[in-house]
Amino acid sequence: MSQPGPADQRPRPAYGEYATPEEQRARIQQPDATWALETGQAPDEPATAEAPRRPLDSPSDAVRSGRSIDRIVTLSLLIVGAFNVVFTAISYFNLPALADQAMQIIGIPGSFSNFEAARLWGPIAAIVLIVGFLATAFFAWRRVGRGKLAWWIPLVGAAATYLVVWVCLAVPLVGDPAFMEYATNPR
Repeated sequence: MSQPGPADQRPRPAYGEYATPEEQRARIQQPDATWALETGQAPDEPATAEAPRRPLDSPSDAVRSGRSIDRIVTLSLLIVGAFNVVFTAISYFNLPALADQAMQIIGIPGSFSNFEAARLWGPIAAIVLIVGFLATAFFAWRRVGRGKLAWWIPLVGAAATYLVVWVCLAVPLVGDPAFMEYATNPR
């Protein structure tokens, strides 16, 4: 018999210590085997009714968790926006009364008298508000469906829509003599 050489006397290798590059590549391509080794289950064992849960330490799990939070925030903003649109649009259909009430609250002497323009621009503002909300909801829902961040779309959509709505509301106010008198000569 031959005597053991120096290579035979070295310590027993730890897990994966002497793996060849091919073995390492093969091992990296099988992430399920890693999970099976960590849990002590063989990869071909049938899953039990309650499989052990892995912690949220992989990037894909964290992304999935962030996307569900984004979905909740986006949906909440859209729901609040829907209630706001419904109640605000209804009040815009009676813009002369709304403008007169606003002038009294601000302290403008006199009453609103530009009824013709208010009857035209009030419904236009309501329609712009409704269409703006529907477009915002469409783009937000589409982005959520693609798995992209969408919480900012209701905020940007509301800002852009209200900018146009305020222009629609300013037209009858600027044409009202009592409002213009107060705006040019505040007391």
